[in-house]
Amino acid sequence: MSVPITIGRRQVSIKKPFSILHSSLFVALTLLLTVNCSSLIAQTPDSLKINRLNEVVVKATRATNETGMAFTNLYKQEIQKQNLGQDIPFLLNQTPSVVVNSDAGAGIGYTGIRIRGTDATRINVTLNGVPYNDSESQGVFWVNLPDFSSSVQSMQIQRGVGTSTNGAGAFGATINVNTLGFEREPYGETNVSVGSFNTLKTNVLASTGLINNHFVVDARLSRITSDGFIDRSASNLKSFYVSGGYYGDKSFVRFNVFSGQEVTQQAWEGVPQSVATGDLVGVNAYVDRNFLGEEYKQNLLDRGRKFNPYNYDNQVDNYQQDHYQLISSFQLSDKWRFSPTLHYTYGRGYFEQFREGNKFSDYGLPNVEIGGSTITRTDLVRRKWLDNHFYGAVWSLDYTGTGKLNANIGGGVSRYEGDHYGEIIWSQFAPNNEVRPRWYENLGTKNDFNIYGKAFYQFTKGFNTYLDLQYRTVDLRANGVLDNLERVDYGKRFNFFNPKVGVNYVVNESSSMYASYAVGNKEPSRQDLVDNAPNLPNAENLQDVEIGYRVNSGTFNATANFYYMYYRDQLVLSGAVNGVGEAIRVNVPNSYRAGIELQADWRFADKWLLAANATFSRNKVQEFTETILASDGTPNQVTTFTDTDISFSPNVVAGSQLSFMPVRGLELTWLSKYVSDQYLDNTSDENRKLDAFFVNDLRLGYTLKPKFMKEINFSLLVNNIFNQEYEPNGYTYSYIFGDVITENFVYPQAGTNFLAAVRLRF
Repeated sequence: MSVPITIGRRQVSIKKPFSILHSSLFVALTLLLTVNCSSLIAQTPDSLKINRLNEVVVKATRATNETGMAFTNLYKQEIQKQNLGQDIPFLLNQTPSVVVNSDAGAGIGYTGIRIRGTDATRINVTLNGVPYNDSESQGVFWVNLPDFSSSVQSMQIQRGVGTSTNGAGAFGATINVNTLGFEREPYGETNVSVGSFNTLKTNVLASTGLINNHFVVDARLSRITSDGFIDRSASNLKSFYVSGGYYGDKSFVRFNVFSGQEVTQQAWEGVPQSVATGDLVGVNAYVDRNFLGEEYKQNLLDRGRKFNPYNYDNQVDNYQQDHYQLISSFQLSDKWRFSPTLHYTYGRGYFEQFREGNKFSDYGLPNVEIGGSTITRTDLVRRKWLDNHFYGAVWSLDYTGTGKLNANIGGGVSRYEGDHYGEIIWSQFAPNNEVRPRWYENLGTKNDFNIYGKAFYQFTKGFNTYLDLQYRTVDLRANGVLDNLERVDYGKRFNFFNPKVGVNYVVNESSSMYASYAVGNKEPSRQDLVDNAPNLPNAENLQDVEIGYRVNSGTFNATANFYYMYYRDQLVLSGAVNGVGEAIRVNVPNSYRAGIELQADWRFADKWLLAANATFSRNKVQEFTETILASDGTPNQVTTFTDTDISFSPNVVAGSQLSFMPVRGLELTWLSKYVSDQYLDNTSDENRKLDAFFVNDLRLGYTLKPKFMKEINFSLLVNNIFNQEYEPNGYTYSYIFGDVITENFVYPQAGTNFLAAVRLRF
């Protein structure tokens, strides 16, 4: 199995030290920002007013109570409690309908998130309104922005289609991230976390505060290292964030530069399920049918849940991504505001693999003749490269009326260029003595344009409506040679109309009702087009109905949300694989997700707070045809299934947080998470599923505010306190060789482990 990472054309050396992280100029800047700048600060305007200016950038794409949709807001204070080094998906684990996973098993490195059963390729992510999903695979690789959560001011998770936004279509959720914050006073801060698996996180943050009523500069420098729970799954992650802004009375301009470099050992293949569950009979059968030998078997048994088949030292993913955002907002009149943003992202890197006994012909190379013998296979080391550019603009024009109508018009335009190539950097036998031969090279491009209009109209004091209309056009192209030496030359344009309508009715001072209907359309990924060429798949269509009831009575807040998501032409796993072992997806005519999400928080005593959520759902493919390929010359097995469960879509997901605050500054929280059975494919086969799990964590936080500094905070997070063995993610494939053989692989998560941190704020 491989992860959906595309590879580029221009070779860029990124093994050299991370230049900005090792720059004395940058360190000097962060030190400068920590000094007391109070002498430079004149009469300070209302900081809340400036924070409202920051929020207008993301306001156009965020949901509110008036939009009639399901959403959850998270703010910096809550994010900070859990932010001890794990990736953003793990910080969202306690939000409704969320299931998270980690290749390395400890939440650092490659991590994943599913919301309502949909994976990251169907979750639209924006950073300050700028699309973040990879344009071709549509995946979200948080590993490319390590410790980005330390710069986040707020996040909103919209479940379902959500409001119109920029970038890839939202087919399960939207995650809207805002880093634009403001603190009136200058500060310096450092965080140090240590934990299991030699985990170490260090960062330094600083801000000038507001200088001369108008200027602010913020900076962050971070590094995270971890060995990972799985063998040879270490991560070495570095990042920085610098933001400088000018604020007027009613307008601002801000320039963000942030970057991340990750060198992550590959733990992508997972562990045979029989090994993870301790099934010795299954282990023996797996070894025998794959001709792996006694030594391999012993390694499987010795390492167990920590097993990693890769033992090449430099089997790594090595990638760097730089982001530039010029963000602005201008008050045109009392009622009109214009907020344009320009953005550019540059990514480059490779993943390196050792390959044993590969055919020269698989790389378009001639056989080697030595001493009259013909050598057709060789051990080799290869790199698959990606060099990509993503640039464009997003904007919104907002109207705030004095009467019943508020509205905005917005949209975005962007272009992606991805250069892909592969090179052989070492070979046991080198044909033609060629240095680093390339065996494939191709170029992928994507042009994306959207425009939307949104309007809120207040009919009466307690009743308002919401209308949102979006037009989006996408042009996808690929030209060149793929890694399997096939020539690819395709282009396809998609045109989408995505209407949304919602209503909200205030029942009384403490409760309200809402409903919405939304349509979403989504283009296939690059891999979907490549795998199915020349019969290119259709775009997917989703119709989403949300109906909810909210209660807000001060000490008790609750929401009940019913949803029905009906899909046409949803792309699902077919059971077949392509030439490099990746699962192929095909359209299915009809499928749906239906459920109810319950969420509540209750301060039932002075020092006690209980927050809980639960999702109960049905997720069905009405008709699905599975193809099992034969490798023994017999016909393929084709089976049609009806009313089966959609893969990775548990019927029950629940979480809770019980917090106790015995004294001022001390908070103890017990966190629980339950996820029911998940199927690895769409057949509802009991032999192809992940078992349910129930995991409990303990979090402690203690804050002091001494006279000699602003704050000292101590944190402790004990994950999986009862040492539960569980696997939230995996994959399966089947083939025919005499009999039907099914291989299940899973990603075990760590047993009991901890992270401890101290935060010093000056």
